[in-house]
Amino acid sequence: MKISLSKLEDGVWSDAISTGTCASSEQPSLSLLFADRHLLEQESVIDAARNHYPNAQLICCSTSGEIYQESVLDHTAVLTNICFERTIFRTFSVDVRKFGNSFEAGQSIAREIPQEELTYVLVISDGGLVNGTDLIEGMNSVFSDNVLITGGLAGDADRFEKTLVGLNGDPEPGTIVAVAFYGDAIQVKHNSMGGWEMFGPERIVTRSEANVLHEIDGVNALELYKRYLGDYAANLPSSALLFPLSLETSSEDVSTVVRTILTINNDEGTMTFAGNVPVGGKVRFMKANFDKLVDAAGEAANGLYTQGEDEPELAILISCVGRKLILKERIEEEVEAVRAALPRSTVIMGFYSYGELSPMTDNGKCALHNQTMTITTLRERL
Repeated sequence: MKISLSKLEDGVWSDAISTGTCASSEQPSLSLLFADRHLLEQESVIDAARNHYPNAQLICCSTSGEIYQESVLDHTAVLTNICFERTIFRTFSVDVRKFGNSFEAGQSIAREIPQEELTYVLVISDGGLVNGTDLIEGMNSVFSDNVLITGGLAGDADRFEKTLVGLNGDPEPGTIVAVAFYGDAIQVKHNSMGGWEMFGPERIVTRSEANVLHEIDGVNALELYKRYLGDYAANLPSSALLFPLSLETSSEDVSTVVRTILTINNDEGTMTFAGNVPVGGKVRFMKANFDKLVDAAGEAANGLYTQGEDEPELAILISCVGRKLILKERIEEEVEAVRAALPRSTVIMGFYSYGELSPMTDNGKCALHNQTMTITTLRERL
């Protein structure tokens, strides 16, 4: 695997950090362009990425911040090109707007992907029109249990207006891209950690519709939530980022996930989350602890590499925009914690998202997470 990493900042492309070049100028490669949404709307930025690596499969994704080695950037573009020497990969895309819902879109893209010798799928999805929970459940319903899925939902800074994703074309809202990797040469590890503190008793979701929560323990969910927030309730919905919800489902593969509140409706007394909150789910309120958030990012990386093992060549970091808005000027500390846990030779890149995709365990199925640092490492056996 040969990796080149470069960035566009203040209109200037930097010289690439490189672990080597493709064996041939004709060799196909995979390019990942993570960038501020306004930059992705500029044709010149897309053209520059294509010109950098004309034979590459180019995936574009808007972000809520870009990760470049141990730095967290804003209003930039980070371009990563990967040449695989023994691994076959194929790219696929669908538009969620052409389906009845995100579950059907997930099933459709999964059915396009040949499963023989399939080992790993990287998913980069729209983060505004796509329901990440339903997307992954649709894909899980098609794939066999031994197919690993990780990835994330595109962001749009803290604007929440629209997100853009593209495959070998202009990025658009509603696009879902999957990269399928084949064979045993590719070694992939993953981990996802939050670092939030739970408080208050465990309660049961008694009324909800997909990602819209109406009642907990038979009482109005928003009124209960406001009671726990105290003075912070006056600053809703922005203060909700400080108090996400822990959700325990009946799934054997995904025990507990974190759900971020996107909006509230005072008239109807409802809260809308970034992922589904099913009836019967067990929930607890959570609160931010800055040090624990940073420590959790390091723990996620610690679980992926032990001294003496084969060193990962690439680490893809996808962290939640909520963590970025909470940590503010301390945000680079979580990426530095990842850097400290991985070998110096590992190239680090990624983005801040509207949702992270990863299993919670090595053998579990993929699920949507919020407010986590999710890391995927890649290495190619020679």
